[in-house]
Amino acid sequence: MRSLKTLALLAPLLVLGGALGVPAPPAGAQAARLNVLYLVSDDLNNRMSCYGDPIVRTPHLERLARRAVRFDRAYCQFPLCNPSRASFLTGLRPDHTRVYENRTQFRENVPNAVSLPQTFRRAGYFVARVGKLYHYGVPLQIGTSGLDDPPSWEKVVNPKGRDRADEAKIFSLRPGQFGGTLSWLAADGEDAEQTDGIGAEEAIRLLEEPRDRPFFLAVGFYRPHTPYVAPKKYFRKYPPEALTLPELSDADRRREPAPAYGSSLPEQDQMTDERRKEALQAYHASTSFMDAQVGRVLQALDRLGLREKTLVVFHSDHGYHLGEHGLWQKMSLFENSARVPLLIADPRRRGGRTCARTVELVDLHRTVADLCGLPAPEGADGESLAPLVSDPKRTWEHPAYTQVSRAGTRFGARGPFQGHSVRNEHWRYTEWDRGARGTQLYHMQHDPLERRNLAADPAYAEQLDEMRRLLHQSFRTEPGSR
Repeated sequence: MRSLKTLALLAPLLVLGGALGVPAPPAGAQAARLNVLYLVSDDLNNRMSCYGDPIVRTPHLERLARRAVRFDRAYCQFPLCNPSRASFLTGLRPDHTRVYENRTQFRENVPNAVSLPQTFRRAGYFVARVGKLYHYGVPLQIGTSGLDDPPSWEKVVNPKGRDRADEAKIFSLRPGQFGGTLSWLAADGEDAEQTDGIGAEEAIRLLEEPRDRPFFLAVGFYRPHTPYVAPKKYFRKYPPEALTLPELSDADRRREPAPAYGSSLPEQDQMTDERRKEALQAYHASTSFMDAQVGRVLQALDRLGLREKTLVVFHSDHGYHLGEHGLWQKMSLFENSARVPLLIADPRRRGGRTCARTVELVDLHRTVADLCGLPAPEGADGESLAPLVSDPKRTWEHPAYTQVSRAGTRFGARGPFQGHSVRNEHWRYTEWDRGARGTQLYHMQHDPLERRNLAADPAYAEQLDEMRRLLHQSFRTEPGSR
């Protein structure tokens, strides 16, 4: 009988297909199989030291970045939890899943879709989930499976910590409501009592289990999603008086075009500067708390001798506003909401490199499968980023596309409409309701904060036409798709 130590050493080298009715690959393929540790944070923007932020400390993700490719221009396809997660976990764009809100489970519309974890289950991997991967409401559905997808996983763990029990202590701009508006708590107790602390411990337990096949372990962290709950020691890292608020442009003050600012909420607009800094403190504290839990999982990977046998992917579901353009949270098509952190650490390749090419979360299904020697399902959208993991500076001609919905009545439209945006390495172009309710063009190299809309400037008519062509070649135009 094999010892547990022997089984642990053999885990990434062997594939057992019988449990899923999938034949084991030949011996040569077995030896090449990498494990996958797939880490997702909720509502996380790029305000982190691993992305060069001078304020927000994420030392564990910094260490991961030193052995990874850091993608500096990675973008979600829809800046809302459910549409984004349905997209990157299937490798299908939102117009293919037809998921545009937080209520629809993607299989209602695409019942035969093959998800990213399913691709690995079919290849004989042990596939498990801890925490939030598919959407469910935070915080009220913490501890449940929400809109999870049972075919995706062999094992699931739904952690639930004292952050749920402490909800009566949480400050909220809308008393009694925590998920959809700004809310926070400097919590008593230790990391291990919080949902993300429990999730990290459960992930470590799964890493420690001996098994005779490679694993795909997905770990979804809840923070820094509202309510921004973290132990008090993380709040002390960010005294409000040391924080600064973003400046607004003239367009931000006028809120033109209006749909671009349609994610604003009245209670957020009425905050004082003092309250805004408290919100910043809480968000940054939650980010550092999340980083610490990621660090625990990565340290376990090292301790167990799995680092050189495991592909590690880290990203967020979408970006997040912290007062930029006068907005908070998500659901805009500005850079703050559309851009996400993305780190890919392949143990076979040199780390500590950055990639400036525009990439998309919808690329991840093809990418992770490709890096592990597996085929992506036929019909998957996106491009494999494996060539960029090998050579981050190689030529890459693929722009990034993001879309968002708006309620029409608020903007004088008869019904709901969408905004669509395309981003390449130099420009961002956005249309609202196919351009009928506004257009935006920003030179992202000269104007990274998107302060000057060049869409109406005749000097940029040629660039406007080129970006419009890029936008229209991706997004479909038949009724119901826009």
